[in-house]
Amino acid sequence: MTMTAKQSNKAFYEQKLNHIIEYIHHNLDSKIDIKTLAEISHFSPFHFHRISRALLGEPIGAYISRTRVETAAKMIRYTALGIEDIAYNVGYETPSSLSKAFKNHFGISPIGYRKDKFYTIKTMQTMETTLNIKKPKIIDVDDKQCLYYRMQGAYNTLDYGSAWVKLWGEVKAQKLFTAGIEHLGLPHDDPNITEDDKIRYDACLVIHKKANPSGEIGVKTLKGGKFATFLYQGSYSNFPEVYNYIFNDWLLNNDYELRDEPVREKYISNPERVEEHKLKTEFYLPLK
Repeated sequence: MTMTAKQSNKAFYEQKLNHIIEYIHHNLDSKIDIKTLAEISHFSPFHFHRISRALLGEPIGAYISRTRVETAAKMIRYTALGIEDIAYNVGYETPSSLSKAFKNHFGISPIGYRKDKFYTIKTMQTMETTLNIKKPKIIDVDDKQCLYYRMQGAYNTLDYGSAWVKLWGEVKAQKLFTAGIEHLGLPHDDPNITEDDKIRYDACLVIHKKANPSGEIGVKTLKGGKFATFLYQGSYSNFPEVYNYIFNDWLLNNDYELRDEPVREKYISNPERVEEHKLKTEFYLPLK
């Protein structure tokens, strides 16, 4: 009985935390007031701090600061915006404030990071991999409603299987089954930037009936818009090389600019039925 209560409470808190995280990521250019976050969570500031720290693994203020500087790093590397504009877009009052925070966090200045295209904030083992990846198509995508389950940790350590089982269990429980349900992954963080234990990933099932959040399973709308879609065939273990190609080769050699939305991974093949080297995945890169 006690274990069930603990699990229920944790799921309840995680559901509330999902709202807080979404709010933070949509308001980086503004002053984020902790009191407002506590009100959104419906907990007192005292409980809010304790619960958020337990679930995030760091104080909420540290999470906000880290998110600002990591978002700045992505914009410096993958957009043509000036450092001053980037500073304001992620909530710094002056470019010098961003520069100081950036250097303290990453050990390099924003200008230095932009000039050095081969600088990685985290050391990664390089691999020589031949990728089976098609030339991208530029498409417009409609809004999509989805059930989602959020996980945290290095991408290669997450238990994706259990996430899909939980999501499909909710489809069954709420009688949401229809044709055309899609398996999408939302990797929120760049593993070249974010420490492994802070990386966030949403496993999503795109659904076509009205659904309700339930415990640790949330419901949200994935906003539509313009995307570059890359069809890749091969092992999931090569995803880091796929992303290197998309961001470092394709994006830097085209005139497209990224929208501030996570990349989407659409899993076309069932890994339980398809050989590893034949797995098909579509990568959706959000464009302005």
